[in-house]
Amino acid sequence: MNIQHNAASQLFTAGEAHQPPAELAYELPAPGLVDFVHTFVPEARRGQGEADALARAGLAFARAQHLRVRTSCAFMAAFVARHHAEYAAILEAV
Repeated sequence: MNIQHNAASQLFTAGEAHQPPAELAYELPAPGLVDFVHTFVPEARRGQGEADALARAGLAFARAQHLRVRTSCAFMAAFVARHHAEYAAILEAV
């Protein structure tokens, strides 16, 4: 799966050029913090792992940039809860 990161738009996308993209949007609300705010996968492609792949790409970006992670998006909150051991070290302290 081809995932693109558009830092200017604060967006990760996945999909072919002739299809609407799946997307993971984020904000940088404070220095050292990324907030994943929205995940969308077109209905016809749901259940095929695209959202998980976007989540992993976004979290890898956060880790590489030494950012703490906030998950305002319900999907991202559920994803990090399912994989808590893998991502606990980069989650924002609440």
